[in-house]
Amino acid sequence: MKIQSMLRRRQFIKKSAFGVIGTGLLSRLGRTYHSQESSSEPEKPSLKIQDYRILGRTGFKVSDIATGSIQEENILNAMLEAGVNYIDTAEQYPGHHKMIGNVIKSGNHDRKNLFITSKIEILEDKSKEGFIKRVHKGLEEMRTDYFDCMMMHMPEKAETIKTEGFHEAMRQLKAEGRVRFVGISNHGSFWFRDPEETMEKVLLAAADDGRFDVFLMAYNFLQMDQAEKVLNVCKEKKIGTALMKTTPITKFYLIKSRVEQMKKEGREIHPLYKEGLVRFKNKLDRAEGFINKYNLQNPEEIKEAAIRFVLDNPNVNTVCCSARNFEEMERFVRLSGTRLTDWDKAKLSAYEKGCGELYCRHACGLCEPHCPHGVPVNTIMRYSHYFISQGREREAMQNYASIPGNSAEMCRQCPGYCEQACPYGVSIQGMLIMTHDLLAMA
Repeated sequence: MKIQSMLRRRQFIKKSAFGVIGTGLLSRLGRTYHSQESSSEPEKPSLKIQDYRILGRTGFKVSDIATGSIQEENILNAMLEAGVNYIDTAEQYPGHHKMIGNVIKSGNHDRKNLFITSKIEILEDKSKEGFIKRVHKGLEEMRTDYFDCMMMHMPEKAETIKTEGFHEAMRQLKAEGRVRFVGISNHGSFWFRDPEETMEKVLLAAADDGRFDVFLMAYNFLQMDQAEKVLNVCKEKKIGTALMKTTPITKFYLIKSRVEQMKKEGREIHPLYKEGLVRFKNKLDRAEGFINKYNLQNPEEIKEAAIRFVLDNPNVNTVCCSARNFEEMERFVRLSGTRLTDWDKAKLSAYEKGCGELYCRHACGLCEPHCPHGVPVNTIMRYSHYFISQGREREAMQNYASIPGNSAEMCRQCPGYCEQACPYGVSIQGMLIMTHDLLAMA
């Protein structure tokens, strides 16, 4: 009951505070700059996928827009009806296998036309039998005979990719027709005690290993450095590429509402906490100036430009999009086949200049070794992303509560070593403290 009441309070904060920003802006969703320059509304294209790309050495033609963590059967079914054929899931997503199976069966979708990727972590049981048992469980939950791709989920170090029990299991499952291809996912730091290796190092090692056919990675217009090299290597080695974390723009709009809400609450806060928030608020205010100057008030316009940015890269095969409602689903599908325009470039450039310091980069983790308390910065900010951007509130709060060692509560008593070490100038201390207030169940 406690988590339910906490969720209700947090939902109220999101709806009341962000509603001021979001309601007026989201009413204009789906419009492009062409419609703004014309007095007449352009005819909407058919809600169908317009582009399919070869997924590396698999040879499968996947839709350029794919499904991410979608929680509603009707929304997933609508995306499949529109021609989306790449489905991303994982054994860690509660009830997701069963939900996908229900949609495929009830919607009479041809299984042969779908490319379903699931993921399993390397846990304590590294035996071949353990991995086979887990894959069979996923197949039973989904009521399908095979996975098109089974990925090693978030290996923390390059040495982990050589886990022999995993590869022995995959060889047997492929021979039995239960798994067609093997992949790997990584979007950066997920450590609690010891710093792990970067996404770039892990994925480049996986490319050299040669046993992985598909990569799922983080890549966006604010975070290109690590993924660019990986994408180039994938092209050379004919490894399929799927993307996540492609729209790093919601933090400004949502954190701004959180700051305003905290002001209304009028709580007494620790001086160091206040200083961290002041540093963050100063950058938030500067960013708001850019938002107004360059007419970036509509977050959906920037989000759409961000997706066109990654679609414009010929080394990208598909982009996973997590639609929370039909409106979002339609916007994602309508982006299929589109390319980056000069208008998009101008908007993204202005956003990066004015708001880049408000985005804690996925797959970064450069500040974490400088924290004397061992706070897992990137992991905590990922849970913030789950809560704020993906609507996975319960999961985010439960994951945050299960963090061993120190949480962001420690950030209240710290002079901000993480901020001093951040090469991107992110006011991460203030963001961590606000995330703690948002996710803490105590």
